[in-house]
Formats: sequence, structure tokens, C-alpha cells
Amino acid sequence: MHDAAKPDASASRSSRSYPRACRLLARGEFDAVYEAGRRRASKQFLVFFRRRTALDAASRFGISVKKALGGAVVRNRLKRRIREILRLHRQEIATGWDIVIHPRSSVATAPFVAIERELTELLASALK
Repeated sequence: MHDAAKPDASASRSSRSYPRACRLLARGEFDAVYEAGRRRASKQFLVFFRRRTALDAASRFGISVKKALGGAVVRNRLKRRIREILRLHRQEIATGWDIVIHPRSSVATAPFVAIERELTELLASALK
């Protein structure tokens, strides 16, 4: 039985999700950002970004972690942390961009709050 007083969980979940349409998946998409885009750096991140042809489309993100940063467990943890930041702040990030994020080695040991603040500030300043 459906309770009318309960909020629709799927509606709130979809606004906070990280859908496949917001991801760069193919190597060609990454290469296009590297070749035709610009880049910005901070203490813990290197960000490549390129304007999309559909300016009103959602921004898409790719995450690339070097093997030199650690084994698969470490690299996957870094990617999960970055995806969570993007998921939480997706509504605040400008639309119409393809963005590739390269974390530096210090991200592995930095507190989540610090990398969250740095990445959101870097994206806000880069995508003006």
C-alpha cells in the first residue's frame, strides 16, 4: 500500500544521482578534452575542460587516476571520492562543459572536506 504522506523517494534520489549521461566514457571523449580544451591546476587537482557544442546540456565528467598513485584499491577509492563530490555539487557546476579531473597523490591522504572544497572552488573558477 502506498502512503500518500511519504515523499517520492525516486524524485529526490534522481536530483542527487550521478547519471551515466553526466560521464565521459569513451577514450575519444577524453582525447577531445585534452586536445581542444584548456586546463587549470591546484594543489591537489589538474582539471582539463572544454566547452560542449550544446551549451545547455549537462556537464560531463571524466576521472583519470595514474597507476603511480597506488594500487587498484587506492585508485578506486580516489575515484569514488571525486564522484561523490561531483554528485553532491552537480547542480552548482556550470552546464555545457566536458571536464576531465586528474587527482594528485596528496588527494589519497587528504580529508574529504578539504578536497571537496578545493575541487568545487577550482571548477567554479575554471568554468566562469
